Amino acid sequence: MGIQNNLAHWEAEPFGTELIEMTLGDLLDRRAEEVPDKEALVYHYPEFGLELRMNYGQYRDVVNQLAKGLMALGIEKGDHIAVWATNVPEWVFLELAVSKIGGVLVTINTNYRAAEIEYALRQGDIKALFLIEELRGYSYLDAVYSVAPELKSLGDPLGQELNSENLPRLKRVVLIGKDAKPGVLLYSQITAMADQVSDEELKARQATVGVHDVVQMQYTSGTTGFPKAVMLTHYSLVNQSHIACSRGALSADERYVTSMPYFHIAGSLGAIVYSLFLGCTLIPLIAFDPAKQLELFEKEKGTFTFAVPTMLVAMLNHPRFAEFDLSSLKNIFTGATPVPVVVMEQIKERIGADCSIVFGMTETTGAVTQSFYTDSFEMKSATVGLTIPHTAIKIVNPASGEICQCGESGELWTRGYANMVGYYNMPDKSAETLDADGWLHSGDLAVMRPDGYINIVGRVKDMIIRGGENIYPAEIEAFLMRHPKIAEAQIVGIPDAFMGEEVCALIRLKPGETATEDELREHCKANIARHKVPKFFRFIETFPLTASGKVQKFVLRDQLIKEMGLENVAGMKTA
Repeated sequence: MGIQNNLAHWEAEPFGTELIEMTLGDLLDRRAEEVPDKEALVYHYPEFGLELRMNYGQYRDVVNQLAKGLMALGIEKGDHIAVWATNVPEWVFLELAVSKIGGVLVTINTNYRAAEIEYALRQGDIKALFLIEELRGYSYLDAVYSVAPELKSLGDPLGQELNSENLPRLKRVVLIGKDAKPGVLLYSQITAMADQVSDEELKARQATVGVHDVVQMQYTSGTTGFPKAVMLTHYSLVNQSHIACSRGALSADERYVTSMPYFHIAGSLGAIVYSLFLGCTLIPLIAFDPAKQLELFEKEKGTFTFAVPTMLVAMLNHPRFAEFDLSSLKNIFTGATPVPVVVMEQIKERIGADCSIVFGMTETTGAVTQSFYTDSFEMKSATVGLTIPHTAIKIVNPASGEICQCGESGELWTRGYANMVGYYNMPDKSAETLDADGWLHSGDLAVMRPDGYINIVGRVKDMIIRGGENIYPAEIEAFLMRHPKIAEAQIVGIPDAFMGEEVCALIRLKPGETATEDELREHCKANIARHKVPKFFRFIETFPLTASGKVQKFVLRDQLIKEMGLENVAGMKTA
């Protein structure tokens, strides 16, 4: 076990943790039997007229009602059910109801537009789509009408299935809302159908569901090529919850406030399944709003949250931050992108909470490495932790395929119980990412320390090669964010005919601060190696984000290239 001969290869070990054979539906039933009266799910939105407080017994009953309604609708084991919605309560119930009847939940990014939803519905072989009507002025329903025009003229959506020439697999569209619309069913109509299916029929269906069955498909961001649907199982979701919550020292007493979107692994797993595994109280936000999240920490006595760094930065820098009592908040999981040390320091200083760093990806059902609750602050701020139980990691030279020495950077490969089954209907792409020996090639550049702890230094495709020197954006970003005037920094490489690439820093200043390019350039020259000093600085008010809060560096890079007229520069990398 551990590292041998100073090679960056950590063999899998259990760390005293045994894996669990259980489906999501059985997990819900167990919690409802053990703690039926314990508060399970809270939505506190009096401003929207939404006040929901549900115990575990009620939680199971609502899920079972929806599960029976889905069976009455004709949803069979293995059918694909897509959800295109914000973090509304119905999303939670759908995730668990679909799992109980052996269906596959397909999560749809809330930022998708018509062409993207058409792609997902076709590529994912979707039988039924659940959706909200609109988001931020964009009509989801109109988008679906545009790609399946027959839907609008469907006279009896309860008695008739959709017959779409463009989307022949799509049979039902269900609106999460109260107002009837042409061609679509209402969510309430599905739950009203539950009395057509007996409790015994639901139990019999649930008994056919296996722990290694695919239960979710989550589309990757698609920043390079078409999005790919990652296939995940009950086994990987339940055990990732078990392992991450154990290492993070979480308990059934948590009051878990989070705004991670449910379509993301940190929402569908890290919010819904984590809380279910712990038997704690989940207090979700419908969508991220820094003031609302701070308010919920105070009003609901939140003890724990999962948030990406951009969310933490937004809360720390919110003008009303000091108004809220955050004394109950003790533990924060964060990751998805590199976590600047300065953010960790501010959380400790201004909130008094400890961070657990989680590194992973959708393809590994979340965590690959995680810090221990007992790790020092210095260890948590310098690394993404140690390999999780029952998982192996090696750092591989992308050019030679050889295992790196400890301290050398290379691509992180991982093998374990939580690796995806593959990409749905994409065998060639699956084989590129998941090799014949079971190693998943992450695309992340990492360094393994002699003690096995991992430091992520960037993405293979994000790494900047300037005049033959490898430059890792995360390192420069972390340095810049220590500047007292800087709220957030992003580093991208832009093409250069002579050097191959040059470094550009995009800077968001703290409220009320001003700075110049020369000021920041001199600051860099005095403190970091010359080849890492950005050649260009740009000041920006907001960064383009994915719906899960990650900065879209490819968008920033494309904007810079267009702005600077570099479209035809020799040696330009493609995204």
